[in-house]
Amino acid sequence: MDWKNSENKQLIRAILSLETPNEAERFLRDLMTEVELVDCAKRLQTAELLLQNVPYSEIEKKTGFSSTTVARVSKWLNGGRGGYKTIIGKLHHQAIPL
Repeated sequence: MDWKNSENKQLIRAILSLETPNEAERFLRDLMTEVELVDCAKRLQTAELLLQNVPYSEIEKKTGFSSTTVARVSKWLNGGRGGYKTIIGKLHHQAIPL
């Protein structure tokens, strides 16, 4: 993915400009469908559960995701660019090793 193109840079600037939960909620709702929002929230939940060493089968039951989707989140959690660990660490106010 090219993070340097103007559209992606604009999206990043837009996200960084959000100042309140209400602004974030309104922007995300306008940006994505309800299904996309739910899917993103479940992906974050999946990453948190994986960091807690919850078994895939339990994560599948809690999120409704397939084992393939859980594995995909695990792949990005452990071999991606550190985005999940960064945001989860910020949400829980702790450093998570990358």
